[in-house]
Amino acid sequence: MTISAAIIGASGYTGGELLRLLSRHPEARPEAAYGFKSVGRSVHQVHPNLRGIVDLKITEPDYEKIGSTFDVVFTATPHGVAMNFMPELLDGGARVVDLSADFRFDNVEVFEKYYTKHKSPHLKSVYGLPELYRKKIKGARLVANPGCYPTAAVLGLAPLLKEGMIELEHIVIDAKSGSSGAGAKPTETLHHPVCAENTFAYKATSHRHEPEINQELSKLAGQGVRAYFTPHVVPMVRGILCTIHAFLKDPVSKKDLLNVYRRFYRGERFVRVIDDLPTTNAVTGSNFCDIGLEVDPDGKRVVVCSAIDNLIKGASGQAIQNMNIMFKIDEGSGLEAPAIRP
Repeated sequence: MTISAAIIGASGYTGGELLRLLSRHPEARPEAAYGFKSVGRSVHQVHPNLRGIVDLKITEPDYEKIGSTFDVVFTATPHGVAMNFMPELLDGGARVVDLSADFRFDNVEVFEKYYTKHKSPHLKSVYGLPELYRKKIKGARLVANPGCYPTAAVLGLAPLLKEGMIELEHIVIDAKSGSSGAGAKPTETLHHPVCAENTFAYKATSHRHEPEINQELSKLAGQGVRAYFTPHVVPMVRGILCTIHAFLKDPVSKKDLLNVYRRFYRGERFVRVIDDLPTTNAVTGSNFCDIGLEVDPDGKRVVVCSAIDNLIKGASGQAIQNMNIMFKIDEGSGLEAPAIRP
């Protein structure tokens, strides 16, 4: 079986990564690239790294036709866009992986508080974090690919919450991201002379990934969780490092906690629990999430660090991982490449 794939929003960073990864996929192929501002341009004119690899032109989307033509559609559009045409894609019979926030929230009121008025609140999706929702993803028509920060944060905390080992009132997530996390559209804040030798926090108490993180942490804990999340931009292009501070209900050694994590992620291809603390350049260009931790000498505070490539495991790679699960093929297909280092 060869899976035919279409990408809507092909000119952005995540769209380019979808095309790049799918071009090397053994059981899927990118057959169409759709966009808005780049209509008429060849893919390689927008993504020069794909010259001679992806021979497609970016065309204007006809959603009804797309939904009835392709096996899977990836929607890599800005937040608030995919909801407008998602019913047409699904009515056509395609299965969809949406990389925006449009379908990540269980409660539409939460989405509307942080984003915009929802145009398709009746559509049901599955949250696409394979390590937690693999069984549901297998039968899903619409998968909501998680945000990049939530992917790193939730994977970092999941074992502690599932085992009920930490206090729920005092969870702090300090996250650093490369500039590609803001997307391909240039901004003054991310202009190279401004960000190349600069580090800064932004939306320190109001980032819209915080409610997404808390939604998933609450499911793991079986009760409401309020984690405190602050993101930063650091002078690199790709990568996210989450440093998570939590307080243990009972003193636990580092060795015992690592064993908890290794049991929880046993058999997971793309989560590596390591003895030391992770670095972003050990995962850049790969679909891996590396997790390490340290424990205070008194055994009461644990600091968990998780590292991902924001454009791969945090976006396009995870989207393809979800596609693989949906079509019941090898979950690692097209995602076997190790990190690029240095």
